[in-house]
This record gives sequence, structure tokens and C-alpha cells, in this order.
Amino acid sequence: MSRLKRRWSEAHTNWRQTPLGDRTLVYVWADGVYNRLRGESGKLCVLVVIGIDDCGRKHLLAVDPGLRGSSQSWREVLTNLTSRGMNAPQLAIGDGAMGFWIAVSELWPETRHQRCWMRKSGNVLNRLPKSSQSNAKKALDDIWQAETRRQADRAFDTFVSVYEARFPDAVECLVKDRKPLMTFYDFAVEHWKSISTTNPIESTFGTLWHRTCRAEGCQSRESALHMLFKPGSVAQFRLRRLRGFTRLAEFVAGVPFKDGIRADQKEEETRAAA
Repeated sequence: MSRLKRRWSEAHTNWRQTPLGDRTLVYVWADGVYNRLRGESGKLCVLVVIGIDDCGRKHLLAVDPGLRGSSQSWREVLTNLTSRGMNAPQLAIGDGAMGFWIAVSELWPETRHQRCWMRKSGNVLNRLPKSSQSNAKKALDDIWQAETRRQADRAFDTFVSVYEARFPDAVECLVKDRKPLMTFYDFAVEHWKSISTTNPIESTFGTLWHRTCRAEGCQSRESALHMLFKPGSVAQFRLRRLRGFTRLAEFVAGVPFKDGIRADQKEEETRAAA
């Protein structure tokens, strides 16, 4: 076991130095994955970044220890990625509470921001009484599952008008991130399901987290880090390509999209309908 852990440690060190300039990243997801440590009251937070290149292939880009809400921790992660030759992606997806966004604005100023709708919905619902959560969840789903941004804006305004007087904290939680919650409408509709949440990270690392919990945690921070890194680095080769990946080259070429459709096609449809 000691030899295995040593090999994983060396593999992680070498992997963090691997050049990334041979691929063009279009989307990246970022999140903090927590792992319980045996004999300690706290948990290790591992900062994870997964990206998709212009061919639709998913890549594990970062698995580093840090603080999820710390802009300095995320700055170090992104600085390492940039130093390895990684380009600034078109879109970054993450939870709204992370210091990740400060680091992205500093190091990748042209990258657009998308907040995770699953996390946001959960945060809003937690500010409501249980008796109101079922109807509120449906109202939230009506926003981010709308077919166009205009329909989403109407559903958003409806939610605000219904709940603002009684539950101002819940409405404020939603309203403060209105713009980055709607960014996905400017990308291909085939990608909406993937880029509106941080599910690619949660689905990949959720099973690993569950298994370490069943094993009553890891003995050390290094063990926890490498237990997440090594299986995760292997799993990336089995991840399916992004649905509608042929659209990614259009983003790289600078083709604008509106409501999930190429802007030029959208204009043609509008003229035909008129």
C-alpha cells in the first residue's frame, strides 16, 4: 500500500506539470469536493476542474487541495493551468459561493460565467418553509427550463412577484445572480443540460466520495487527495463526449448563438414567422 500511494503521489506531481497547449478548452466546470479525514474533525477540500475541448472530449484538469471559498486557492489553481499552456475557455460553470469567480475574472477576463442552477435552486429553497418548497421548485424549474431567454425572464419576474413580499431572503438569493444564471441561453441548446449545472464534477466524484466515506475516511490529507486524483484521472478516458460536440468548433470560430440557435438561423426563423 505504501508503494502504491507513493506511485500515485508521483503520478499526481507529474500530471500537474503536463502541458495543456495541445488542446483548445471551450467549457470548464469547477467545484470543491470534500473528503472526511479519519481521526480529524475537519474535512479536506479538493478543488476540481474538468474541461471540454473543441472535439467534445472531457479532461480532468485540476485536483488540488485548497479552500473552496478562497480566491487565493483558486487563483493558484488557475495560474498553474495557465502556466501549462491552457487557453481561457469560452464559459466557466460553478457554484456562486466560490472564490473561483474572482480568480476567473482576474486570469480569464474574457471567459463568461454560468452559475449552477441545481445549487442555486437548493439555496433558494432552503430559505423557504417546507410547505412552500414544492410550488417554488416548480417555479424555479420554469425559469431555467424555458425554451427562450424571454420566456425565462418572464418566469423569473413571476417568481419574484409571487415570493418577494413573504420571503425576501429567498428572492434576494436568486436575484443577485440573475445575469450569470442566464448565460447558457447564448450557447447551443444541445449543451444546455450540461452547462447549466456542475453535474459533470458531481457525477464523476460523487461515487469516489461515497466510497471513502464507507471506508471511514482517509488517514491523511495526502491519501485523500490521491484517492480522488487517481481514479478520477482514469475515469476521464471513459467519459462520453458532450452531446452536440460538433457545435463547439463554431464557438471557437466566434459564431454567436441566441436562445440556443445560431444567430443567423434565428434571424431567418424570425423573418419566416413574420
